[in-house]
Amino acid sequence: MPEPRCPICRRPAAPREPGRRGAFPFCSERCRQVDLGRWLTESYSVPAVEPEDQEEER
Repeated sequence: MPEPRCPICRRPAAPREPGRRGAFPFCSERCRQVDLGRWLTESYSVPAVEPEDQEEER
């Protein structure tokens, strides 16, 4: 199994710590905060997908 990588800086991710809130899947608290900031400023978005077979309203 490949070693998990931080989605922000691509360094090895911090280990998971059962029962504690760690930085996983990020390498550090800093990268975790960078990711949160990107969501809050809408740099990331989840596209809405509308079904093609949806009937038009009359």
